[in-house]
Amino acid sequence: MKETGTVISVITSIAIVIGIGLATEKLQQPRTAALPQRASRLGAIEEKIMRVTAYCPCRKCCGKWADGFTASNHKIQPGDKFAAAPADIPFRTMLIIPGYNDGLPVPVLDRGGAIGNGRIDVFFDDHDEALQWGVKWLKVKEAPCD
Repeated sequence: MKETGTVISVITSIAIVIGIGLATEKLQQPRTAALPQRASRLGAIEEKIMRVTAYCPCRKCCGKWADGFTASNHKIQPGDKFAAAPADIPFRTMLIIPGYNDGLPVPVLDRGGAIGNGRIDVFFDDHDEALQWGVKWLKVKEAPCD
């Protein structure tokens, strides 16, 4: 009987050691695997080829909405750089648009009647600058969060 008790004690000790080892191994695994992925506001991907056109605050570009404010209620200032995007890209989403704002991220601050899925507008102070931009198909990326 004494031998049975010893065997049970040994088996219990082994089980405890194995359990501690498994728990320690689980703690040492990188925790990033358990974190949810950041959802992109551009859709299922974080970069998308989009039709990028330009506009300015004039009546030709903005019609009756040429009041100096964007759809997000941002008061337009000289030198502002921002984008108008479809409603599925929330206001203040930061986008990197090649060839615009020296490649630095710009916020989405506006909407537009002609802005649909796969299309954005970039803002220029001057109508001629907006016309010079023309129409470009560019790989637009959502800027990483800091």
